[in-house]
Amino acid sequence: MTTLFVSDLHLDPARPQVTELFLRFLRDEGRRADALYILGDLFEAWIGDDDPSDAGEAVAAGVRAVADAGVPVYFIHGNRDFLVGADYARRAGMRLLPDPAAVALYGEPVLLMHGDLLCTDDTAYQAFRAQTRDPAWRQRFLAQPLAARQAFAAQAREASMARQREMIAGDRGTFETVTDVAPATVEATLVRFGVSTLIHGHTHRPAIHPLQAAGRACRRIVLGDWYEQGSVLRVDADGLRLDAL
Repeated sequence: MTTLFVSDLHLDPARPQVTELFLRFLRDEGRRADALYILGDLFEAWIGDDDPSDAGEAVAAGVRAVADAGVPVYFIHGNRDFLVGADYARRAGMRLLPDPAAVALYGEPVLLMHGDLLCTDDTAYQAFRAQTRDPAWRQRFLAQPLAARQAFAAQAREASMARQREMIAGDRGTFETVTDVAPATVEATLVRFGVSTLIHGHTHRPAIHPLQAAGRACRRIVLGDWYEQGSVLRVDADGLRLDAL
């Protein structure tokens, strides 16, 4: 039996082939797993649990079928779908986890994160994240009409893309550094939670990184995105594999 980890699927009606790839993954491999962890950015955007997206309904049914087969499904919010709420989680049969979340994985303590909290060099993003995670901000936003929330999401995506283009044009090296994790933050996080393994997504840079934290040998496992192909981490009692679908 295998525990599965995915992140950064960015499902969107504009990319139905990726949604279908994920639904096949759920039908085939998902229902045979020990557990499934979705570490954020399941959707390209999520504006509330009344989001009318066809992809959202199809995914809720697909994930619910995995849960109904006896496989626990866990979800950590990402920077694109931080408004996924209790109602959608119930429909999908998912259990919401905090970010970070420490879990036991085949006898080993492991820390799970979306990953954006590790990118502390990106101060502009961290300020935006703090604002949008504020309960008062969320309450005001979700009280707006659906059309207003859809317009906000579209504007936020365009602003993010424009900022990325501007940063890349100015200095691609700086862009790559700022939008990746800060090594000191990674080390401090591992030390704070007393774990040797950290699993996260967000940066779209799939890899397994060995590192040292307070003199201990540790590893940071980064999940890939699903823009063009799937990315999955498979873990069992004998080890792990980070694969493309």
